[in-house]
Amino acid sequence: MKLDVIHMGRQDYGQALEAQKRQVEERIAGRVNDTLFLVEHPPVLTQGRSGEAADVLVSAEDLQRQGVEVFHVERGGKVTFHGPGQLVAYPVILLRDKDLHEYLRKLLDVTAAVLRACGLCPELGVHGPGVWVNGAKIASVGMAVRKWVTFHGVAVNVSTDLDFFRLINPCGFAGERVTSVQRELAGTAKTCPDLEEMGALFVAEFRRAFRYARYADKDERRPPRLERPSWLRVSAPVAEAMDSMERLLDRLELETVCQQAECPNMGECFSARTSTFMILGAVCTRGCRYCAVGKGVPQPVDPGEPERVARAVQALGLRHAVITSVTRDDLPDGGAEHFVRVVDAVRSHCPGVSLEILVPDFAGNMSAVRRVCQARPSVFNHNIETVRRLFPVIRPMADYDRSLRILRRAADEGLSVKSGIMLGLGETEDEIFAALTDIRDAGCRTVTLGQYLAPSSAHQAVVRYVTPGEFARWAEQARMMGFAGVASGPLVRSSYRAQEMYERENEIPLSPLRREMPLLHLHEGAA
Repeated sequence: MKLDVIHMGRQDYGQALEAQKRQVEERIAGRVNDTLFLVEHPPVLTQGRSGEAADVLVSAEDLQRQGVEVFHVERGGKVTFHGPGQLVAYPVILLRDKDLHEYLRKLLDVTAAVLRACGLCPELGVHGPGVWVNGAKIASVGMAVRKWVTFHGVAVNVSTDLDFFRLINPCGFAGERVTSVQRELAGTAKTCPDLEEMGALFVAEFRRAFRYARYADKDERRPPRLERPSWLRVSAPVAEAMDSMERLLDRLELETVCQQAECPNMGECFSARTSTFMILGAVCTRGCRYCAVGKGVPQPVDPGEPERVARAVQALGLRHAVITSVTRDDLPDGGAEHFVRVVDAVRSHCPGVSLEILVPDFAGNMSAVRRVCQARPSVFNHNIETVRRLFPVIRPMADYDRSLRILRRAADEGLSVKSGIMLGLGETEDEIFAALTDIRDAGCRTVTLGQYLAPSSAHQAVVRYVTPGEFARWAEQARMMGFAGVASGPLVRSSYRAQEMYERENEIPLSPLRREMPLLHLHEGAA
């Protein structure tokens, strides 16, 4: 059997839960292997199926003041706390023997073995499921199963702030003492491991207990940070041109995705007096693992923004303007009406400009998608970003099939539809080909393929750097599949040289999809 281990880093509870649920559906369908998610959460309380309101000892207002969210979930058990310094493991595995009791026993045995490796003496079953050390609870467990595929899991207090447990009766037991590895090892000669070390111990014990093969080419720690190759090094931008562009944007109080997403082509584009305008603020409500845009609670929609975008397009003398946005799940329509206002304002000031919009998924609200389509942009762009298997990890609050439905809806409305994929996240050749087929079947005329670049060590790591030769081969493959416009290269981004792509596409008739086309075999080191 094969186990995929996914290190999610610090991740909001709701996003991790959605990632689990999507992975469960993929596992039920047989499209993915068994998976073990390792994650650390911001402060959150979770109430299981048997949870009682009386087990939360403070008011909702107190929780909000302390920045603690509350989730009611379908796992067994009562209330528990997750927070920084706690290792949380979510196995999404198919129970072939269909024995829940045996699965729970093994999960607790794994946890106890990890604690023993730290130098502790764990006990099981003191007050039901869980693990105790010196009479204090150190790990809680709760699980759910759908069609014999598990989710939820176990949480181990490593260096957790134990004061948070005063907010609750842990697991429904009033007066339950709670401890951590750090507390138990204090004053001893042993050092408390960090979360990465604990995760490596947990994975090793989990593989042993559940009899997964260990693959020599799989390092269960985070993938090593790779040195960027020469073809990803760009020339320094012309300072005068950069300053001029930034002054204009500052004066008009506008954001660009170039700045917010740390695009490697920003110098080239700013020097050419082009940019991709980012509307609806600079704070996103999602926590995608690849994106540098800030996450959090956005500001209210700015009604003056459409006019300022139009003035910027006019001042720059653009022939093709690209408008994108953060994701705004806080808005009922996801910001669709604001997109329409921006399109209308630009057309009013600059009637000859072609308009490309790069939209979020509007949380699957098809009325919002239809409203944006009614504005009749020249190009409707929505990025898939990655292959189906990696989608729950890279985009935990999004959905692969939902994105395909959005592309298909825009194509059905008669718009020119565009999408893009990042490479270098660990996808296989077959998965890239399948993703290209999916977006082409959804009606996309144009596709972009570029290299994923991790914005920081806290983001998803780059698995490998794809060579320029491989990108060229994928460009050839995409054209053979029937795409009318293709941009494929290490530094290609969704809106990179969008005007050239738009103009080229409108000179090339759409060819029929050749479904039988064999995959071009790519290999490392292709020239």
